Amino acid sequence: MSIPNKYFDLSNGTFSVKGVPLLSEVPTNVSFSPFSSICQSSDAPLPLLQRLLSLSHKGGFLGFSKDEPSDRLMNSLGSFTGRDFLSIFRFKTWWSTMWVGNSGSDLQMETQWVQFDVPEISSYVIIIPIIEGGFRSALHPGSDGHVMICAESGSTQVKASNFDAIAYVHVSDNPYNLMKEAYSAVRVHLNTFRLLEEKTVPNIVNKFGWCTWDAFYLTVEPAGIWHGVNDFVEGGVSPRFLIIDDGWQSINLDGENPNEDTKNLVLGGTQMTARLHRLDECEKFRKYKGGSMLGPGAPSFDPKKPKMLISKAIELEQAEKDRDKAIQSGVTDLSGFEAKILKFKQELNEMFGGEGESSNVSNQEACGSCSCKAETYGMKAFTRDLRAKFKGLDDIYVWHALCGAWGGVRPGSTHLSAKVVPCKVSPGLDGTMTDLAVVKIVEGGIGLVHPDQSEDFYDSMHSYLAEVGITGVKVDVIHTLEYVSEEYGGRVELAKAYYKGLTSSISKNFKGNGLISSMQQCNDFFFLGTNQISIGRVGDDFWFQDPNGDPMGVYWLQGVHMIHCAYNSMWMGQIIQPDWDMFQSDHLCAKFHAGSRAICGGPVYVSDSVGGHDFDLIKKLVYPDGTIPKCQHFALPTRDCLFKNPLFDQKTILKIWNFNKYGGVIGAFNCQGAGWDPKEQRIKGYSHCYKPMSTTVQISDIEWDQKIEAPQMGNAEEYIVYLSEAQELLFVTHKSDAIQATIQPSSFEIFSFVPVEKLGHTIKFAPIGLTNMFNNGGTIQELEYINCDSGAENNKSVKIKVKGDGNFLAYSSASPKVCYLNGAEVAFEWLAIASANGGKLTLNLPWVEEAGGISDIAFVF
Repeated sequence: MSIPNKYFDLSNGTFSVKGVPLLSEVPTNVSFSPFSSICQSSDAPLPLLQRLLSLSHKGGFLGFSKDEPSDRLMNSLGSFTGRDFLSIFRFKTWWSTMWVGNSGSDLQMETQWVQFDVPEISSYVIIIPIIEGGFRSALHPGSDGHVMICAESGSTQVKASNFDAIAYVHVSDNPYNLMKEAYSAVRVHLNTFRLLEEKTVPNIVNKFGWCTWDAFYLTVEPAGIWHGVNDFVEGGVSPRFLIIDDGWQSINLDGENPNEDTKNLVLGGTQMTARLHRLDECEKFRKYKGGSMLGPGAPSFDPKKPKMLISKAIELEQAEKDRDKAIQSGVTDLSGFEAKILKFKQELNEMFGGEGESSNVSNQEACGSCSCKAETYGMKAFTRDLRAKFKGLDDIYVWHALCGAWGGVRPGSTHLSAKVVPCKVSPGLDGTMTDLAVVKIVEGGIGLVHPDQSEDFYDSMHSYLAEVGITGVKVDVIHTLEYVSEEYGGRVELAKAYYKGLTSSISKNFKGNGLISSMQQCNDFFFLGTNQISIGRVGDDFWFQDPNGDPMGVYWLQGVHMIHCAYNSMWMGQIIQPDWDMFQSDHLCAKFHAGSRAICGGPVYVSDSVGGHDFDLIKKLVYPDGTIPKCQHFALPTRDCLFKNPLFDQKTILKIWNFNKYGGVIGAFNCQGAGWDPKEQRIKGYSHCYKPMSTTVQISDIEWDQKIEAPQMGNAEEYIVYLSEAQELLFVTHKSDAIQATIQPSSFEIFSFVPVEKLGHTIKFAPIGLTNMFNNGGTIQELEYINCDSGAENNKSVKIKVKGDGNFLAYSSASPKVCYLNGAEVAFEWLAIASANGGKLTLNLPWVEEAGGISDIAFVF
C-alpha cells in the first residue's frame, strides 16, 4: 500500500525516491505513509513545528503487517545492492559505532539507522527504526541484500501484528541537514523526547574536569580525591568539575551481611553483581571527618597504593580466569589454581590493611548516620571541605547506575519495593560483542525497584545527594531495562516509567540538566529518556589497554574511540550534547586524544592517576582558570568520510569539522589499525593498517551552512590556514588546490581556517589565536575591524579580545605601525612568509587574573 508523496513512491515492489529505486523486492505487507498522514498533532515548540511542517513532504513512515500477533516480529523492507551506506549499530548492549557497506546483507544486527548515498539525484536518504506503541525497532541484515526490520516489545504479554509507523524515512540534498530534519520529524511525531536545541546544557561543557575512575577504580576514597584535585591546582590547571565515579556507594553482594559494605573491591567487574543496601555513601566516605583534610595534620596519601592494588587485583583476576579455563578443559585437580587465588586474595587484603584510618576517627565515633553527625562527617563534610580549599570547583558529580547499582537495589534493604528480576537478553543482541558486564548482570539479575516507585527512587537518592553538596550525576549502565521488562509491560513502558521518574528528579534536584548519560547508546533511550537529559557519552569507554590482551591495543583502541564519537555525534548530537569521554594525560596516545577533545565541542576531562599527569599537554587544552577554548558546534565527520571506513580500509583519514567564533577548523586523525570484525563479532586490531596515511583538506570540508553565524565566513574570498602541529601558515582561496597532508599512525593535524579581511586597498589581516593551544581559534573572544572610508592608512586598525596566555599569532600582509596590549603600547614581531603571501605577526600575552585572562589587543596600520 502506498499513499502518494512528492518524493517517495512504493509501488510494484519497489520503493523509490524521486524516481530512483532505493529498495526492491519490497514485500506486499510493507506500507509507506507520508508524514502528514500519520502525524496529526505535537507538543513541539511552534518554531520547530513550523520548520518541520515546511519539510514534511520530504519524509514519511514505513510500516508492515503480519497475520499473527507476536512480541517479536521480523519483516523485510526490501533489498538493495550496489549502493553505499553509512550506519550505526550496537556492538554491545550499551555502545554503538559506525559501519559501512553497499548491500542490505552488509548491515549489522541492531542497526539504529542507515543513511544511503543517492548520487543519481545528488541526495541522501535515511531510514530510522523508531517506536510504535509498546514496540521498539532496529534494522538487521537479511539474505540476498534484504534489509530486515525487527519490532520487539520485550514482553511475551505485549503482542501486535500491525505497524503503520515503525520506521521513518527522509531525503535531503545535504547529509547534515538530513540528520537534523529527520530527527526533528521523529521528535515531533513521538512527543517522547526533546531535541538538543530545546534544552540547556550543564555548565560543565565549557570547563575542565577530573573523573576518578581510571585513577582508583573501586578503591576511590576521600584522601585520594583530595590529593588528586590538589595535584591539578598545583600543576596550574584547576578542575572546575569533579566526577566521583563508581566506588562511593553502599553496595554488597548476595550472601554477605546485608547491612555492611562489601570490602576490598578494586576492579570493574567485581562489583557488577552487587546491589545497593542503602541510598547514601559507603562507609569509607561516611567516616570522613569534616576539616580533617584542611588542617596541618591532614592524613597523607600514597599515590602508589591505588596502582599497587590495581596491579594485584589484575593478578587475582588472571588467576581466576586461568582456573575457569582449566575447568572448561576438564582439569579435575584445581588445588594449584585455588592456592594461587587464595594467596593473591590474602596479599590484596593485606595491602588494604589499615585503610579507613585516614579519617582519624574510630568506626564507632564516625557512624555518620546520626543526625547529630550530619554536618561533621560524611559526604556533606567532604564536599564542603573540597569547596573551602578549591575555590574554583563549581560542580561535584557522582556516579550511579540507572537501577541504582549494577545489580540494582537489594530487596528489603530500603523503603523501596525491589525485586531481583532475572535478565533475558534479546536475540537481537546475539550479534554483539561478548561483554563481561552483560555476563555478570545476567548472572546476578537486577534488583529492580518497582516502576511505580521510580520517582520516589530517584528523588530519594538525588535529594539526599543535593543536600550533601552534589550538583549532578553520571548515570551509567542505562540500557539494562530491556533485560527485565517481561513483567512490566515491555521495554517501552518500563523505560517510560523509569525515565519519567529520572526526569522529574533531575528537574527538582539538579537544575534540570545536571546529568551525564552513559552506556545509553540505543534508540530506546534517545526516543524515551531525553526529555530533560541534555548531555551524554558518544563513545565507548576510554581503554588505556586492550582488555583482551593485544599489546597493540594501547594504540589502536584510541582510534576506535574517536570513530565511535565522531559518527555517533551525527544522530546523538541532534538530541544531546556529545561528550567524548575522559582520557589519561600520561597515556602513550594522550596527545592523540587531546587533539580530538580540543575541537570536539564538548567538555574536556581526564582520569589521571594521582601524580600521573602531563601538565604541558593539559595546558594546550585548558586555561589556568579551568575553562576551555571550546568550539561552537559538535564535531562531525566530513562528507568525504561518511561512506568510508577510517579504521581499516588502509586509505581514509578521519576528518572532523567544527566552528570557532571567527573561523572553521578541520581535525585530521589517523585512526587506522582496528575495527569491527563481523565474523568474530568483536573489535580487534588490523596491524597491517597501522601505518602513515595521506589525505587532503580544503575550505569546503567545513560545513559552513550548519551554523547561522557561519555561512558568511564560508563565503570569504581568501583564508589563512594554520596547521597546529606543523606550525605552518598557508594562504588559500576556494580555487586553490587541496592541502596535502600525511599523518602518522595515532597522530593528527589541526587545520584552522580564518577568513582574511581587507583593510583599505593594501592591508590584509586574519587572527589565528594562541598557538600554544590546540584550538587556537577558540581563544579569540571578540574581533573588530575599523576600516574608515577616508582611505587614510592611519585610520585602519584591528581590535581583538583574546583569552589565555602565550604566543598570539595573526596573519598580516604588512607590519602594523603600532600595537597596544591592554591600553599600553608594546613591542611585537612581524616576519614575512612567502607561503602566506604576507607575514606572521606575533605577540606574547600574559594571563591577567583580574581580567579573567582576557587581553585587549589593538593593531594600528
